[in-house]
Amino acid sequence: MSNEKDWPLWEIFIRSRAGLNHKHVGSLHAADAEMAIENARDVYTRRNEGISIWVVESKYIKASNPADEESLFEPASDKIYRHPTFYDLPDELKHM
Repeated sequence: MSNEKDWPLWEIFIRSRAGLNHKHVGSLHAADAEMAIENARDVYTRRNEGISIWVVESKYIKASNPADEESLFEPASDKIYRHPTFYDLPDELKHM
C-alpha cells in the first residue's frame, strides 16, 4: 500500500436523519472511497448521529469564486416565483 501522505483528500458529508440534507462535516485522507467511508464513520459518527455518509475526492469538487457572487446570483433575484415564500405551510410540515 502507498504511503499515507500520498493518499488523496476526501470531503465527508453526513446525513443525520431521514428527510434532512447531507452536510459537510470535514475532510480526511484515505487510500480509496471504501476506506474513506470507514474512516468517516469512525471519526464523524461515533455517537450514531448519522444514517448516510457521502465521500467525494476533493479534486473533483469545483467551487464558484465568492467574488463572482453578483454575476452568478443577481439574475435570480428578480424572479420571485422561484422563491415560494408566499405559501402558507401547515405547522405539521417539517424540514421545509
